[in-house]
Amino acid sequence: MTKHDAPVFSRRAAMQGTLLAGLSITLPLEAARADAPQAINPKMNGSISPVHDPSAIRQGDTYYVFSTNLGGGAGAQIPWRTSKDLLTWDKGGYIFSDIPEWATAAVPGTGGIWAPDVSFYSGKFWLYYACSTFGKNRSAIGLATNVTLDPKSPDFRWQDQGLVFESEESDDFNAIDPNHVVDKNGRRWLAFGSFWGGLKMIELDPATGKPHPTNKQMFTLAKRPTDNPLNDAIEAAFVIERNGFYYLFCAFDFCCRGADSNYYTVVGRSPSITGPYGDANRFAMSTGNGTVVLKHDPATRWRGPGGASILRDGAQDYIVYHAYDARRDGAPTLRIAPLVWSADGWPQALT
Repeated sequence: MTKHDAPVFSRRAAMQGTLLAGLSITLPLEAARADAPQAINPKMNGSISPVHDPSAIRQGDTYYVFSTNLGGGAGAQIPWRTSKDLLTWDKGGYIFSDIPEWATAAVPGTGGIWAPDVSFYSGKFWLYYACSTFGKNRSAIGLATNVTLDPKSPDFRWQDQGLVFESEESDDFNAIDPNHVVDKNGRRWLAFGSFWGGLKMIELDPATGKPHPTNKQMFTLAKRPTDNPLNDAIEAAFVIERNGFYYLFCAFDFCCRGADSNYYTVVGRSPSITGPYGDANRFAMSTGNGTVVLKHDPATRWRGPGGASILRDGAQDYIVYHAYDARRDGAPTLRIAPLVWSADGWPQALT
């Protein structure tokens, strides 16, 4: 992402049971260089909780974070926060005063808006979002646009563009956790999905940001084993391009259980945006593999790090995510970690 590109949201489909660890691996951190970026999580303060599935972007001298609507039900949707330095955060407002009528009609019983993903393209900000209910794949992805994120600007106005894509109960995919990606050739794509069939991708129309009128193909980016319903938890796709590779970040295991959440974040890469993606050992993400970027450790304060997006701020990349604070009843909290890249091109988070 450029300074105007953005990250992701998603409130995950809840299933019961404990997941197996899977086949993911963790790369050892390299020795810190004198000029290496420093961890910023210990310095963060202000309005950083409750924040779930954060998506970050910068306009001018201000950083913005959009996140899931917590609490569910009607009322204000998609909260946003601002910061000048990534450390001190202030509560802003909401994108919508209520759930759009088209969404409540499309997804009866929807519990609010999840998974905002904000990016900048062709002179405007594009914010994709999802509506669903826990444990079901009757879901829909919507889109809102704005020419500025500055609420003091006379041009500030979010315009809902309505339905982008949806899934039915009979589908082997789930239309949640959207991530808008522009590839190195200028083509627009939407990554999404969870559980059912794993993570998917479709091409978007370059003008409307909705499904491409002629290319109807759906690609599978990653999935976990489906023969065990307690071991197929995957969601929160986020894709970036770096040095000729596309990197797919996503979450394994369960969120939304407070301090008992066992979410963690993995990555794989591919020379093609549509895959196939593999981890650092070249094991396929289509068979449940991934290289660990954010590890879950039930013995620490910060549990279940996931819902991640990548903020590309000049030469520095950051992974923006939530974790559950075991000292505050498992409150989902905004976390931001600089990424450093190994000599062979794999990201490591300075948490």
